[in-house]
Amino acid sequence: MKHSKIGFVTGLAAEAGLLRQTGFSVAVGGGTPEGALRAAEELVAGGAQALVSFGLAGGLRPGLLPGTVLVPSAVFESAQTYTCDTWLMELLGGSTGRPMLAGHRIAASAGDKALLYRRGRADAIDLESGAVARAATARGMPFAVLRAVADPAERNLPRAALAGLRDNGGIDLARVLLSVLRHPGQIPELLEVGRDAARARRALVARVRRIK
Repeated sequence: MKHSKIGFVTGLAAEAGLLRQTGFSVAVGGGTPEGALRAAEELVAGGAQALVSFGLAGGLRPGLLPGTVLVPSAVFESAQTYTCDTWLMELLGGSTGRPMLAGHRIAASAGDKALLYRRGRADAIDLESGAVARAATARGMPFAVLRAVADPAERNLPRAALAGLRDNGGIDLARVLLSVLRHPGQIPELLEVGRDAARARRALVARVRRIK
Protein backbone atom coordinates (compact mmCIF):
# COMPACT_ATOMS: atom_id res chain seq x y z
CA MET A 1 0.00 0.00 0.00
CA LYS A 2 1.34 3.46 -0.90
CA HIS A 3 2.13 5.86 1.94
CA SER A 4 -0.36 8.34 0.52
CA LYS A 5 -3.15 5.79 1.11
CA ILE A 6 -2.37 5.51 4.84
CA GLY A 7 -3.96 8.26 6.91
CA PHE A 8 -2.45 9.32 10.24
CA VAL A 9 -4.70 10.91 12.88
CA THR A 10 -2.80 13.03 15.42
CA GLY A 11 -3.99 14.86 18.51
CA LEU A 12 -1.65 17.84 18.34
CA ALA A 13 -0.41 20.05 15.53
CA ALA A 14 3.13 19.42 16.79
CA GLU A 15 2.63 15.68 16.26
CA ALA A 16 1.38 16.29 12.72
CA GLY A 17 4.58 18.23 12.11
CA LEU A 18 6.60 15.09 12.82
CA LEU A 19 5.01 13.45 9.78
CA ARG A 20 5.87 16.15 7.27
CA GLN A 21 7.63 14.88 4.14
CA THR A 22 6.78 11.23 4.91
CA GLY A 23 4.20 10.93 2.16
CA PHE A 24 1.47 9.88 4.60
CA SER A 25 -1.82 11.74 4.73
CA VAL A 26 -2.29 13.55 8.07
CA ALA A 27 -5.23 15.14 9.90
CA VAL A 28 -5.25 16.76 13.35
CA GLY A 29 -7.99 15.78 15.79
CA GLY A 30 -7.22 18.33 18.50
CA GLY A 31 -6.82 15.84 21.33
CA THR A 32 -10.45 14.74 21.73
CA PRO A 33 -12.32 11.61 20.62
CA GLU A 34 -14.79 13.76 18.68
CA GLY A 35 -12.04 15.61 16.88
CA ALA A 36 -10.22 12.36 16.10
CA LEU A 37 -13.38 10.95 14.55
CA ARG A 38 -13.74 14.02 12.34
CA ALA A 39 -10.07 13.76 11.36
CA ALA A 40 -10.47 10.09 10.48
CA GLU A 41 -13.53 10.81 8.36
CA GLU A 42 -11.63 13.61 6.60
CA LEU A 43 -8.81 11.22 5.74
CA VAL A 44 -11.23 8.57 4.45
CA ALA A 45 -12.98 11.17 2.30
CA GLY A 46 -9.57 12.12 0.92
CA GLY A 47 -8.85 8.57 -0.23
CA ALA A 48 -7.15 6.92 2.75
CA GLN A 49 -7.45 3.12 2.72
CA ALA A 50 -5.97 2.52 6.18
CA LEU A 51 -5.80 4.58 9.38
CA VAL A 52 -3.15 5.03 12.07
CA SER A 53 -3.60 6.73 15.43
CA PHE A 54 -0.32 8.58 16.05
CA GLY A 55 1.21 10.66 18.82
CA LEU A 56 1.75 10.72 22.57
CA ALA A 57 0.16 8.55 25.23
CA GLY A 58 -0.06 8.37 29.00
CA GLY A 59 1.62 5.34 30.53
CA LEU A 60 -0.53 2.94 32.54
CA ARG A 61 1.79 -0.04 33.00
CA PRO A 62 4.25 0.67 35.83
CA GLY A 63 7.85 0.99 34.70
CA LEU A 64 7.23 2.19 31.14
CA LEU A 65 9.68 5.03 30.62
CA PRO A 66 8.98 8.26 28.72
CA GLY A 67 9.93 7.74 25.09
CA THR A 68 8.85 4.10 25.01
CA VAL A 69 7.31 3.46 21.58
CA LEU A 70 4.13 1.38 21.52
CA VAL A 71 2.46 -0.48 18.67
CA PRO A 72 -0.45 -2.05 20.57
CA SER A 73 -2.12 -5.26 19.51
CA ALA A 74 -5.62 -3.90 20.10
CA VAL A 75 -7.61 -0.93 21.37
CA PHE A 76 -10.04 -1.23 24.29
CA GLU A 77 -12.98 1.18 24.35
CA SER A 78 -15.64 0.54 27.00
CA ALA A 79 -16.74 -3.07 26.41
CA GLN A 80 -15.47 -3.13 22.82
CA THR A 81 -12.12 -4.50 21.64
CA TYR A 82 -10.72 -3.52 18.24
CA THR A 83 -7.88 -5.67 16.92
CA CYS A 84 -5.11 -3.85 15.07
CA ASP A 85 -4.09 -4.93 11.57
CA THR A 86 -1.08 -7.28 11.46
CA TRP A 87 0.44 -5.82 8.29
CA LEU A 88 0.16 -2.26 9.55
CA MET A 89 1.69 -3.20 12.90
CA GLU A 90 4.65 -4.73 11.09
CA LEU A 91 5.01 -1.61 8.95
CA LEU A 92 5.14 0.48 12.12
CA GLY A 93 7.87 -1.65 13.68
CA GLY A 94 6.02 -4.67 15.05
CA SER A 95 3.43 -5.15 17.77
CA THR A 96 4.48 -4.50 21.37
CA GLY A 97 1.96 -7.11 22.41
CA ARG A 98 -0.38 -5.28 24.77
CA PRO A 99 -3.50 -3.19 24.18
CA MET A 100 -4.06 0.57 24.25
CA LEU A 101 -6.91 1.99 26.31
CA ALA A 102 -9.18 4.46 24.51
CA GLY A 103 -9.86 7.21 27.02
CA HIS A 104 -12.43 9.99 27.01
CA ARG A 105 -10.48 12.19 29.39
CA ILE A 106 -6.83 12.49 30.36
CA ALA A 107 -5.68 10.21 33.19
CA ALA A 108 -4.05 12.95 35.24
CA SER A 109 -3.06 11.23 38.48
CA ALA A 110 -1.00 8.19 39.35
CA GLY A 111 -4.02 6.86 41.21
CA ASP A 112 -6.24 7.13 38.13
CA LYS A 113 -3.63 5.39 36.01
CA ALA A 114 -3.21 2.55 38.50
CA LEU A 115 -6.98 1.96 38.56
CA LEU A 116 -7.19 1.92 34.77
CA TYR A 117 -4.26 -0.46 34.51
CA ARG A 118 -5.84 -2.93 36.94
CA ARG A 119 -9.05 -2.93 34.90
CA GLY A 120 -7.54 -3.87 31.54
CA ARG A 121 -3.74 -4.26 31.76
CA ALA A 122 -3.34 -1.80 28.89
CA ASP A 123 0.14 -0.36 28.37
CA ALA A 124 -1.11 3.20 27.95
CA ILE A 125 -4.07 5.49 27.34
CA ASP A 126 -4.81 8.10 24.69
CA LEU A 127 -7.89 10.00 23.53
CA GLU A 128 -7.82 9.41 19.77
CA SER A 129 -7.26 5.69 19.18
CA GLY A 130 -10.80 4.60 20.04
CA ALA A 131 -12.33 6.98 17.52
CA VAL A 132 -9.83 5.91 14.84
CA ALA A 133 -10.58 2.24 15.53
CA ARG A 134 -14.34 2.85 15.32
CA ALA A 135 -14.05 4.80 12.07
CA ALA A 136 -11.89 2.13 10.45
CA THR A 137 -13.98 -0.79 11.67
CA ALA A 138 -17.22 0.79 10.46
CA ARG A 139 -15.75 0.89 6.94
CA GLY A 140 -13.96 -2.48 7.01
CA MET A 141 -10.59 -0.72 6.84
CA PRO A 142 -7.33 -1.78 8.52
CA PHE A 143 -6.03 0.38 11.35
CA ALA A 144 -3.16 0.45 13.83
CA VAL A 145 -1.68 2.66 16.54
CA LEU A 146 1.79 4.20 16.84
CA ARG A 147 2.27 6.05 20.12
CA ALA A 148 5.07 6.99 22.51
CA VAL A 149 4.74 7.29 26.27
CA ALA A 150 4.99 10.94 27.30
CA ASP A 151 4.17 10.69 30.99
CA PRO A 152 4.74 7.53 33.04
CA ALA A 153 2.18 5.73 35.17
CA GLU A 154 3.80 6.96 38.37
CA ARG A 155 3.39 10.68 37.58
CA ASN A 156 0.73 13.16 38.68
CA LEU A 157 0.32 15.70 35.89
CA PRO A 158 0.49 19.37 36.96
CA ARG A 159 -2.55 21.56 36.30
CA ALA A 160 -0.78 23.65 33.67
CA ALA A 161 -0.14 20.55 31.53
CA LEU A 162 -3.90 20.09 31.21
CA ALA A 163 -4.87 23.71 30.73
CA GLY A 164 -3.75 24.72 27.27
CA LEU A 165 -4.96 22.35 24.56
CA ARG A 166 -6.92 24.05 21.79
CA ASP A 167 -9.51 22.34 19.59
CA ASN A 168 -7.25 22.76 16.56
CA GLY A 169 -4.43 20.82 18.17
CA GLY A 170 -2.37 23.86 19.14
CA ILE A 171 -1.34 24.99 22.62
CA ASP A 172 -2.91 27.99 24.34
CA LEU A 173 0.19 29.43 26.00
CA ALA A 174 -1.81 32.16 27.73
CA ARG A 175 -3.84 29.59 29.66
CA VAL A 176 -0.71 27.64 30.54
CA LEU A 177 1.01 30.78 31.83
CA LEU A 178 -2.08 31.79 33.81
CA SER A 179 -2.09 28.39 35.50
CA VAL A 180 1.61 28.77 36.32
CA LEU A 181 1.08 32.25 37.76
CA ARG A 182 -1.70 30.96 39.98
CA HIS A 183 0.26 27.89 41.08
CA PRO A 184 4.00 28.61 40.61
CA GLY A 185 4.99 25.53 42.59
CA GLN A 186 4.16 23.35 39.61
CA ILE A 187 6.96 24.80 37.44
CA PRO A 188 9.52 22.00 38.10
CA GLU A 189 6.90 19.34 37.32
CA LEU A 190 5.81 21.19 34.19
CA LEU A 191 9.40 21.38 32.94
CA GLU A 192 9.79 17.65 33.52
CA VAL A 193 6.59 16.98 31.56
CA GLY A 194 7.94 19.08 28.70
CA ARG A 195 11.26 17.23 28.64
CA ASP A 196 9.53 13.85 28.61
CA ALA A 197 7.13 14.90 25.84
CA ALA A 198 10.12 16.00 23.77
CA ARG A 199 11.78 12.63 24.42
CA ALA A 200 8.63 10.85 23.26
CA ARG A 201 8.46 12.93 20.07
CA ARG A 202 12.10 12.19 19.27
CA ALA A 203 11.36 8.47 19.64
CA LEU A 204 8.40 8.79 17.27
CA VAL A 205 10.52 10.66 14.72
CA ALA A 206 13.15 7.90 14.85
CA ARG A 207 10.50 5.22 14.36
CA VAL A 208 8.77 7.04 11.47
CA ARG A 209 12.10 7.47 9.68
CA ARG A 210 12.49 3.69 9.63
CA ILE A 211 9.12 3.08 7.94
CA LYS A 212 9.62 1.90 4.38
